[in-house]
Amino acid sequence: MLFNLEISTYLDALWETAYMTIASTLFVFAIGLGLGSLLYATDKDGLWENKTLYKILSTVTSALRSIPFLILIVLLIPFTRILIGTILGPTAALPALIIGASPFYARIVEIALHETGSDLKETGLSFGATKLQVLFRILIPESLPALVRGITVTAIAITGYTSIAGAIGAGGLGNLAYLYGYARNRILITIAATVMIAILILLIQVVGDLFVKKLSKKY
Repeated sequence: MLFNLEISTYLDALWETAYMTIASTLFVFAIGLGLGSLLYATDKDGLWENKTLYKILSTVTSALRSIPFLILIVLLIPFTRILIGTILGPTAALPALIIGASPFYARIVEIALHETGSDLKETGLSFGATKLQVLFRILIPESLPALVRGITVTAIAITGYTSIAGAIGAGGLGNLAYLYGYARNRILITIAATVMIAILILLIQVVGDLFVKKLSKKY
């Protein structure tokens, strides 16, 4: 027992938060990398410069980024119910987490590819590489340290989002802090849940930093 609550309750909440964070981060990495690459490629002086397409993609990305996460969850309730079959539980939080974080990471990807510079692009093209090869074999690999830093920051943000989602029925440490702590006036439970979230975030940062260190040496 810890603060009159079974240890298993804390562990279950930790697992639910970890599940939401890991699962949504994997999807966000794939979607954000694709969208960010498109933003870079269609931007001015990009591999496939297209002002109209870039403006559309950029506007949609910025619009999604501007929606507060709590409001996004509410807006996605009909979609979530159709897709998942329920609006409660950790899995039901994934659509909002993915849609909420993907535009954020896409911008990080776009910036990272731009920072790689046009020199590598021109060098690759001059050696006969196709535009796809330049993107996937030169620009993205050279940008990997920045991309990993970006997904680390994004994963930390997603962990914060899970707390908001948890407070309205998604489970996890956010639900523990609100339902068992705040709502029942048990401040120690809220503090315990907060400490667990902080430790999880610290762990994400440490793992991300280790990957960046290894990639920086490799590239």
